[in-house]
Amino acid sequence: MERDELGAWLRLTLTPGIGNDSARRLLAAFGLPAAIFEQDPSALRQLLNPKQTLALQAEPEGLATLLDSTWAWLQEAPLQRAVVALGDPRYPASLLNIEDPPLLLYLAGRLDLPRDASRSLAMVGSRNPTPQGALNARQFAQALGQAGLTVVSGLALGIDGASHEGALAGHAQAPDRLATVAVVGTGLDRVYPKSHRDLAHRICEHGLLISEYPLGTPPLAANFPRRNRLIAGLSNATLVVEAAVQSGSLITARLAAEQGKDVFAIPGSIHATQSHGCHALIRQGAKLVESAQDVLEEFPGRFSTPALPPITRKGETEDSLLQDMGLEPVSLDTLQARTGLDIAQLQARLMTLEMDGQVARLPGGLLQRLVRA
Repeated sequence: MERDELGAWLRLTLTPGIGNDSARRLLAAFGLPAAIFEQDPSALRQLLNPKQTLALQAEPEGLATLLDSTWAWLQEAPLQRAVVALGDPRYPASLLNIEDPPLLLYLAGRLDLPRDASRSLAMVGSRNPTPQGALNARQFAQALGQAGLTVVSGLALGIDGASHEGALAGHAQAPDRLATVAVVGTGLDRVYPKSHRDLAHRICEHGLLISEYPLGTPPLAANFPRRNRLIAGLSNATLVVEAAVQSGSLITARLAAEQGKDVFAIPGSIHATQSHGCHALIRQGAKLVESAQDVLEEFPGRFSTPALPPITRKGETEDSLLQDMGLEPVSLDTLQARTGLDIAQLQARLMTLEMDGQVARLPGGLLQRLVRA
C-alpha cells in the first residue's frame, strides 16, 4: 500500500460518525477511499445523513500525525509489518463472513507464512485461571501445535498467555506454519499487558500479531470484547479452557457458534468458579474434551498429522501424598488429617512437590495437585 492510499484509508476510518457499516456502503458505491473524498456532497447524501456527509468534507483531527507514525512503523526493520485493507488479496478470507469485518488490519510478524483458518484453533479462557487451568492451556496448545494447528488467542493474562506459550513450545515440530496468532485490543505499537512484551516479541518471530486498531490506541476496555469476533473468525473452532460464567471467553464461544463453528470446553472441578462457564457451554452443546486428540478428531478431511496420545490424568509420581491430595483443592488441615503426618514433615514434602511443579498453592491457603500429560 502506497502512502497516499494509506492516508485515504486512515482518513475514512478516522472520520467522526463513519463506522464500518457506513464505510462499507461508501466503498461498495464509489470504490477506493480516495474516490469517496472526490464525490459531490449530493452523491454522498444518497448513502449518508447530513452530519456524516459534512464530516467527510473535512480532514479528521490527528490524521497527518497518524499517517506519519504509521508509515514510519511500516518501514521499520527487521519485523515484517503490513496494513491490509478490506478487499486486499492478503485480507483473511475467513473474516469476510463475520459480522462487522474491520476496514483495516494491522499485522506484525511472519507475513511470509501461510494463514489457513481451517487449521487454526482459538483457545481462550480466564485471566485468573487456576494453576491446573494454566497448565492445561499450555499442554493442549503445545500438543496441538506439534500436530500442526495454529493457536489463535488474545495475548491477555492467564489462559491466553499460557496458550500462546504452549503453541510456541510446540512450534519446532511444524516450523513451516504460523505457531500462534495474537489478536490484540490495542495499537500494535503497544503491548498490553506490559508483562507480555517478551511473549509478543516471540510471537512476531514465529507467528503473527493482529489488530484492527490504529497505532497509538491504548488498552480501552470496550476494545477487548470487540476483538473476540476476530479471534473466532480467524479460527475453525474454539476451545474454552477455563472460564467463569461471566467470562468474556464465552463471548468468543458464542460468536464461534453463530459462525457455525465447533465449540469445545474442558471440564473442571464443580467447586471452581473458573470452570462454571465451561460446564455451561457443555450443557449448551459444546463438546467436552479431555485430550488434544478429542480436538483433532473434529478436523476430518483437513488434518493428516498422525494422532497424538491423549493428555491423561496420570501423575508424574506414585508419591502417596499426591494420592491423598486427590484432584480437588484441599486445605493443609484436611491434608494433615488424611495423611497423619505432623505439620513440619507435611510442609517439607509439600515444598518438594511444589518445587517439582506437582503441587500449587491457591488463594485461601488451599493446595492443589497439578496433573500433567
